[in-house]
Amino acid sequence: MRTFRTRTTRALGLTGAVAAAALLLAACGNDDTMSGMDHGGTSSATTTATAAPSASGTSGTSGTFNDADVMFAQMMIPHHEQALEMAELADGRAEDADVKKIVAAIEKAQDPEIRKMKAWLRGWGQPESAGTHHGMAGMMSEQDMKDLAAAKGKDFDRTFAELMIAHHEGAVEMAKTEQKNGGNAEAKALAGEVVTAQTAEITELRKILDRL
Repeated sequence: MRTFRTRTTRALGLTGAVAAAALLLAACGNDDTMSGMDHGGTSSATTTATAAPSASGTSGTSGTFNDADVMFAQMMIPHHEQALEMAELADGRAEDADVKKIVAAIEKAQDPEIRKMKAWLRGWGQPESAGTHHGMAGMMSEQDMKDLAAAKGKDFDRTFAELMIAHHEGAVEMAKTEQKNGGNAEAKALAGEVVTAQTAEITELRKILDRL
């Protein structure tokens, strides 16, 4: 009888332990389910992250990006847009053939770059504008633009060269910051192109100034 009772007691103890373990697993499963419900479920959260990634997220078209990449695009877009405005003023005002060549190069390069950066920001789920352009390196003031618009012939060529040198230097500065701090391969590659192209144009513009 003692043997039977001992075995029965052990069997009951084992059964109780198994039941307790089952209850614990069930409780954990319920916690996971509730957690998924609280956060909209795994599928919903993934969809949201893809549709509107954060500044440290990813885009299906442009890869991983960070805050520096976003800032680079948001600042370079209006910077390029102003360069195009300056280039447009050359029509009917510029006289020097080399100035006209640089104007054509700016229009050819920077308009496609603007479209590319706008596409990145859409893909990243980020606004196109940072909200302010005050203090942006190389940006012309309203008065600078008025002075350029009022100039003609050699006076325009000289003013354009002086202003565009400063404008390009600002773009090169921003591009080098992107090269250093950016995380997106495409954005860093574009920054490298900006540095190369605009540094060369700065050199040409200085040569133009020397002979005007």
